[in-house]
Amino acid sequence: MREVQAGVWHWEAPHPEWRPGEEWDELVSSYAVDTGARLLLFDPIAPPPEIEALAIEREAAIVLTCPWHRRDAEGLADRLRATLYVPPPDEGDASPVDGHVFRAGEELPVGVVGYEGMEPNDLLLWVEGHRMLVAGDTLIVRGDGLELPADWIGASLEEVRERVRPILELPVELVLATHGGVTDRAALERALA
Repeated sequence: MREVQAGVWHWEAPHPEWRPGEEWDELVSSYAVDTGARLLLFDPIAPPPEIEALAIEREAAIVLTCPWHRRDAEGLADRLRATLYVPPPDEGDASPVDGHVFRAGEELPVGVVGYEGMEPNDLLLWVEGHRMLVAGDTLIVRGDGLELPADWIGASLEEVRERVRPILELPVELVLATHGGVTDRAALERALA
């Protein structure tokens, strides 16, 4: 675990469904953000004891970028007595995540706004108080830096790029990718050029 900036922590853990040959790295990223009033956990998996201790000391909320990033969020929400926010499930999902459903364009009571990513339920999450964007699968970090993963996008890459470009109007300073780690505004601008 490392503190990216004051009150923002990043850690990595093995994805529970990863198998050799998968198109993503075994380690995936999770984040905790101290907003002063509460601790927000983004796409958490195996939080370090220090993060769990912080979450227990205050009101905690768990926010998922997409429903398939549920990882161990439901169990963690129960353990921490935290509110769980999740984008809508995929159509026909037999076991949707049990949490408060939110959509692109909605602002959560914890100070997070969802923006549509490559799919209506794969959201980019804006945390204004920290000038950061949390990205699930729409923007990932691989060998060439932050990118829209063309091999993951079911729609036209250019269509997704156009849908996501309005986030450049936000004063983003940090991008927290759940696949690949922390990057910055310059990387975001390159990825969406």
